Amino acid sequence: MITARQSRAARALLGWTQETLADKARISLTALKRLESENRLEVYESTRDQVRRALEAAGIVILSDKRGQGVMLEHGRDEKTH
Repeated sequence: MITARQSRAARALLGWTQETLADKARISLTALKRLESENRLEVYESTRDQVRRALEAAGIVILSDKRGQGVMLEHGRDEKTH
């Protein structure tokens, strides 16, 4: 599962706007704004999955373990290649 912070951090690494990610994930901008909200708004799990898949296709690795959560951009991948 991707969190609001992970989504925002991944977009920052890629240099993507919310509009770009929503387009690549094939979801509405409103759905992405709900996912990235700090207010813990309800979001369909399918929406989270589509966002995660779009980010992973762009080279993002979603990190999560007992110590915390984060994101990483794989070497050799950047916004210019997508």
